[in-house]
Amino acid sequence: MGTYGRQNIVFARGEGCWLFAENGDRYLDFGSGVAVNALGHAHPALVAVLKAQADKLWHTSNLYRVEGQETVAEKLTRLTFAERVFFCNSGAEACEGAIKVARRYHYVSGHPERQRIVTFRGAFHGRTLATLAAAGNEKYLEGFAPEAGGFDHVDAGDLAALEAAISPETAAIMLEPIQGEGGVRSFSPEDLRAIRDLCDKHGLLLVLDEVQTGVGRTGKLFAYEWAGITPDVMAVAKGLGGGFPVGAILATAEAAKGMTPGTHGSTFGGNPLAMAVASTVLDIVSEPEFLEGVRTKALHLKQGLSGLKDQHADVVEEVRGAGLLTGLKLKAHVSPQKLVAAAMDEKLLLVGAGDNCVRVLPPLIASDKDIAEAMQILSRALSRVDREVG
Repeated sequence: MGTYGRQNIVFARGEGCWLFAENGDRYLDFGSGVAVNALGHAHPALVAVLKAQADKLWHTSNLYRVEGQETVAEKLTRLTFAERVFFCNSGAEACEGAIKVARRYHYVSGHPERQRIVTFRGAFHGRTLATLAAAGNEKYLEGFAPEAGGFDHVDAGDLAALEAAISPETAAIMLEPIQGEGGVRSFSPEDLRAIRDLCDKHGLLLVLDEVQTGVGRTGKLFAYEWAGITPDVMAVAKGLGGGFPVGAILATAEAAKGMTPGTHGSTFGGNPLAMAVASTVLDIVSEPEFLEGVRTKALHLKQGLSGLKDQHADVVEEVRGAGLLTGLKLKAHVSPQKLVAAAMDEKLLLVGAGDNCVRVLPPLIASDKDIAEAMQILSRALSRVDREVG
């Protein structure tokens, strides 16, 4: 339908951090399919479990028990705050479902008037009508009126405005610990703790969208761990399937008490293929040694990006992010599209974002050598952009 501004390239295969075009050209993939390919391309363990499951069973629907769902749910509840899990297919579905969980909770608690959710400008929660309204981005809402109601938007970091936005009709506060699409803008641990306190003070649910920040991307299994808090509801997707479409809504038993038979559902959600892959991804990423490795790589990446900022001060304004979810905020006269295109010409894949930012999202398996090579390529791309716009 012409909805994508696609690059004119077709990739034939991938291996680790690398993608190979049909003509044989090799690209270092530091976009990871927009933070999806947590374990890179064609990870042997993921390939093996997917092939094995494909030989046995693909789909039965949620009319019956699905063994893989029970296995993955047990792992997610053991590894996180959650006591209940609902499986779906994407991040947008997970966020949409999280919104339903929050509203339904207050309904069954005797407060049906508590329907509104406070969200933050610059957020991105998906492309459904409700998640577009939750984010409130006018560019994405244009032409899709009427806008779904029930959302109040405030600026990130303005805790006074946040508390002022809370009313007797407020059900929850919803946020991404790091706004990925919105420009790799982070909530500080202090702000997250203050927001958790506000939720407790006013009887609200804290809903986290960890679609992009979750599954090891920040160096913890989930980003909320850095702040020493727990949410009531959380949306997960992207890295959970390592490239296979899968999402999940995680919640405490209390928050999920309204989600009774018939209140929500999915035909494909949690199918045996997705569960086989997600189970293996969790086994690998949740290992303490693996997460420690991500944190070490993140230091090297941040050091490399900071060095590039110093070398290319006319192009780069700021280094942002945490773990392997990082970004370069560019000077006002430089568009993210220019840097993404220049990097691609140099055989490095990056991802644009809002707030004049370019995301650098290597697979979690990236080696120090991969990171060093990416920094060399990115330096050449920045020099090219500087010449073009200088």
